[in-house]
Amino acid sequence: MMFKKIAIVAGLGLALSVTAEAQTPRKGGTIRMTAPYGSSFTSMDIHTTQRAQDEIVAKGLHRSLYIWDSAEGKPVPELAKEAIVSGGGLVYTFKLRDDAYFHHGRKMTADDVIWSYNRIMDGAKAYPGARFVRMIEGASEVEKGKAKEISGLKKIDDFTLEMKLTEKVDPGFYFFTALTSIYPADEGAKDSFIQKPIGLGPFKFVEHVPGSRVVLERFDKFYKPGKPYADKMIVSIMGEAAARDVAFRNKEIDTSVLGPAQYVAYQADPALKGTIVEVAEVFTRYMGINPSFKPFSDKRVRQAINHAIDADLIISKLVKNKAYRATSWLPLTSPAYDKTMKPYAFDPAKAKQLLADAGYPTGFEFEWTASQNESWGLPIVEAIIPMLDRVGIKVKVKQVETAVLAEVARKGEFQAFIYSQATGPDPQAALKCFHSATPQSACNYTAFKNADFDKLLDEAGQTDDAAKRVQLLQKANALLYDEAPVWFFNYNKAVMAVQPWLKGIQLNATELTHQNVEDLWVDETSPAK
Repeated sequence: MMFKKIAIVAGLGLALSVTAEAQTPRKGGTIRMTAPYGSSFTSMDIHTTQRAQDEIVAKGLHRSLYIWDSAEGKPVPELAKEAIVSGGGLVYTFKLRDDAYFHHGRKMTADDVIWSYNRIMDGAKAYPGARFVRMIEGASEVEKGKAKEISGLKKIDDFTLEMKLTEKVDPGFYFFTALTSIYPADEGAKDSFIQKPIGLGPFKFVEHVPGSRVVLERFDKFYKPGKPYADKMIVSIMGEAAARDVAFRNKEIDTSVLGPAQYVAYQADPALKGTIVEVAEVFTRYMGINPSFKPFSDKRVRQAINHAIDADLIISKLVKNKAYRATSWLPLTSPAYDKTMKPYAFDPAKAKQLLADAGYPTGFEFEWTASQNESWGLPIVEAIIPMLDRVGIKVKVKQVETAVLAEVARKGEFQAFIYSQATGPDPQAALKCFHSATPQSACNYTAFKNADFDKLLDEAGQTDDAAKRVQLLQKANALLYDEAPVWFFNYNKAVMAVQPWLKGIQLNATELTHQNVEDLWVDETSPAK
């Protein structure tokens, strides 16, 4: 099978301090991770939530058809042992594992995969993973209520599954996240499942203390021999950077995501600088704009906002260079990133002219929904307010919790919002978030519709020529730049502090906090027993 790889661009400040460990992994102990993106988990049902926060837990509990291999920079088969491609690149026959047991003791079969994907396509529920499953033939019919089962999924036998796709894409990029986790068909439909989720992962559920933590314990029948290494995994909610800092310094947690201020502080501290790992992630930070709010329906107004904000100044002073300036939607690490593109120039005079041309010579006022997040929330908005004010645009801030913000975006209940969104690893899947056929609830939060854009993306989905596909995707990305459905802010540099006793950390460019936890282990110096 051919796989595209994420090209980690040279010179991105990629920390390679995580090297292959020479020691033999130690059995036992506790892995203590943090959930740093808010004050709660959204749900124990990972199909319902696209938040990175929730997937930290799901990496222990659940498994999907594929898994992300950080060393290779690509998805590799996981619940599938192999994939046989036919039908001109549109038909995949998956040989499934026959040794994958759910936590309640039953083997996974093709029926569970089919049941899970049908569940995700329930149109009434608007599950975020539908954006990936929609690639299967007949999935859209289920979503629209025109069919009960996805026609493109066919069980050959208990451990063989045929999947017909509508586009020539690598399904690995669509079926590696926890959003497409395989649930047990006999248990997944029960109301009790959300209270006590059952998965195929290396750890099984013990407890969820809302607002505090999730505790998981080793699953002895996990299909990878000798794994997981640890006996227990605790994921503690710590949305406040200061709380994580104290807990990390006191050796109470093993991992801590670092914001801009801590990034600078940890680099300057001889006792802590050796704990830093960093990677250029496939995430884009941006302000989403609602085109149904009258001023934002005019492209010139959207372009004016991009010219009115000094993004470079914010990245250097506020974000402490823990990011890369965004040009359009696709990040530096994307295989379709166009190096020749230049970001919007900071040009208030041009912004004023564009506003005048659009019929807003004195500007206008809008409401901006933001969370507290220090890297892409309220502090950024507060820095931008005077910049927009300078061209006549007034901002009213509406502050919400991060978990609420995700729902605000999905429901379109905003004039503008500021967010961080996965924009990889596959450029085609990332750009699909602006295709008119992608519902707002999936990831088309700005309800973008453009026939030329759709045509470019549809053509990319049907070509066998890899170079042509990249060319088409670059054109689509350039069209987004011009249409400016968002203010393009930055691409994230993810930074995490890791205690010296936690081994096996992976430089995951799709989200650094998402670790294949069966490969992590703690040595005897860990204070957690």
